[in-house]
Amino acid sequence: MAALSRREAPRTALAALTGLGMALAFPPYDLWPLSVLAVAALSLLTRGRTGRQGAWTGFAFGLPFFFLLLKWLHVVGWDAVLGLSLIQALYMAFLGAGLAVTSRLRLWPLWAACLWIAEEWARDRVPFGGFPWGRLAFANTGSPFTPLASLGGAPLVTFAVALSGTLLASSAVALWKLRAPGRSLSRALPAVEALGLAAALTLCGLAVPLPTKAADTVDIAVVQGNVQKPGMDFLGRPMMILDNHAAATEKLAADVKAGRVRKPDLVIWPENASDLDPYRYPQAYDRITAAVQAIGVPVLVGALVDHPEKQGYVFNQGIVWDPVKGPGASYTKQHPVPFGEYVPFREQLSKIITRFKRVPRNFYPGDHTGVLKVGPARLGDVICFEIAYDEIVRDTANAGARALVVQTNNATYGRTGQPEQQLAMSKLRAVEHGRAVVTAATSGISAVVAPDGTVTRQIPEFTQGVLSARLPLRDEKTVADRVGAAPEWAIAIVALVSCVAATVIGRRGRTKDEKRQQ
Repeated sequence: MAALSRREAPRTALAALTGLGMALAFPPYDLWPLSVLAVAALSLLTRGRTGRQGAWTGFAFGLPFFFLLLKWLHVVGWDAVLGLSLIQALYMAFLGAGLAVTSRLRLWPLWAACLWIAEEWARDRVPFGGFPWGRLAFANTGSPFTPLASLGGAPLVTFAVALSGTLLASSAVALWKLRAPGRSLSRALPAVEALGLAAALTLCGLAVPLPTKAADTVDIAVVQGNVQKPGMDFLGRPMMILDNHAAATEKLAADVKAGRVRKPDLVIWPENASDLDPYRYPQAYDRITAAVQAIGVPVLVGALVDHPEKQGYVFNQGIVWDPVKGPGASYTKQHPVPFGEYVPFREQLSKIITRFKRVPRNFYPGDHTGVLKVGPARLGDVICFEIAYDEIVRDTANAGARALVVQTNNATYGRTGQPEQQLAMSKLRAVEHGRAVVTAATSGISAVVAPDGTVTRQIPEFTQGVLSARLPLRDEKTVADRVGAAPEWAIAIVALVSCVAATVIGRRGRTKDEKRQQ
């Protein structure tokens, strides 16, 4: 056992270093080429290994990768960072096993790329609706691969990145074989071909046209009211956050009246801008109404609303608040965050992990997309972490949203890198759906992303301010909107079939060897 550990130690160390390198491909570091190199390195480290050896290598890659990527969770506790990283690393263990067993097949770079899709497919869905952080696509929101999102969404970007990496690994394998005595330079052709394909695949996204024209526009203002302090206790006293956003909106109204700024057609507040249920607390209702009437245009207000029937449950909503009619249509967050916005198996787990008592109420999920008429614009509202989930954003775009709004509250994770990671997802979604994306955050980063993925306006973290912009409104659907999740499912199935085929072929080979020995 000790000898085995010593033999595996160098490979394990290399896998861990590769995982750390992969994390640096993501915001706030944004070294996207490392995502391709990390895929290539993991392919080489698992090549020719057994399934068990590949699984260990994948786990050794995944644990440091997710630990560095998700270190923003240290605000909750370093044990939370480690626990979530361990769970996510298990998926990488399965990926490593798949890479190992398929590495002996012909066209193995293709099957390996498919396995990356299968891993993300599973991790994005289970358990409790999945956790998509760390997808290859989210490291490539400003790379040559990004335009591919308009053709096949985040899965196609991941597939292109993964295939480029596995082709790079294939080229390295072919070059290594040239070291054998008697090998002619003509044998270098496979290495050159693989390298050429990897380069072509990396650059092919640049040939994809991105939307530049809009049917019409709307003038918007995004209010970032700010919070008094970051961390778990950012809310402070009741009404504090609401007062911040109302005061900033009233200052905007004064600037409009004085002719210093153009009057917007609508205003957007972030998630949890009202820290009290406006339907239950008259002081919150009146404060919102006063601010909305001051600016004189509809305001999309983020608020927590008590469930009318189930005690201990709340809705996380975006509410269209009209200066004349008051509150109207609303959207309820469909995908609350497990252990953050609700606690599965609360009664049992709270006895073991007392920290869950800091989540006193469960968020109740909504059951429809967030397409809302806000003034003259038909906007698609998604709330906070929902921007990471393909289906929610795609359904919102397909339901008729002409631009997307991400109402978010990142105050808990301020200055940790998490807001940058979430903004990167907004950039990818803009390209994927050909829609401008507005991120409205309580404490930052609030931003406007053009349909081509370019950030045109933004307010830094922990700064009270108002972001004004002319927002393009578009009706055209992208290819990604039309094809939906079908390509992802198909590629994931191909990956599973390749694993089965590799296992069957491997068993047949061992059976033949045993017969020869007999």
